[in-house]
Amino acid sequence: MRILFLCLGNICRSPTAEGVMRRRLREAGLATDVDVESAGTGGWHVGHPPDPRAAAAAAARGIALESLAQRLERSHFDEFDLIVAMDRDNVADAQAVAPDAEAASKLRLLREYDPLAVASGELDVPDPYYGGEDGFERVLDMIERGCEGLIAEIRGARAAGA
Repeated sequence: MRILFLCLGNICRSPTAEGVMRRRLREAGLATDVDVESAGTGGWHVGHPPDPRAAAAAAARGIALESLAQRLERSHFDEFDLIVAMDRDNVADAQAVAPDAEAASKLRLLREYDPLAVASGELDVPDPYYGGEDGFERVLDMIERGCEGLIAEIRGARAAGA
């Protein structure tokens, strides 16, 4: 299975999700079964490393953010089984790039995998870029819960033989 995490610039939320998911997959014994990457809907930061504030927040939890920013392309819809966006705007932007409705059906919000977020109705992971350091911690908490739920779904699908 291949998963692409998606945000606006691919320097804060989506590389954080990629790093968290890689770690959680290793811990779950699924690292060889699931490949993850991240991308952004905008191209401003292509080739740049993650935001230092995001990297520092993740590092404090033992999570490495090592990817370089890339922009979402039409080809990603063929290359990935699931495209997990951080907010509704990212979904809308990605739908505009998707080659067809079948490809667009691969789009999900990360917080759809967090039962607490679903219950609250708040499914967007806010962009911490223009906020303070605490925003990166809050976003990291949301991403960790979403990734836990996504791994649970992957395990459930594998147990069901899907």
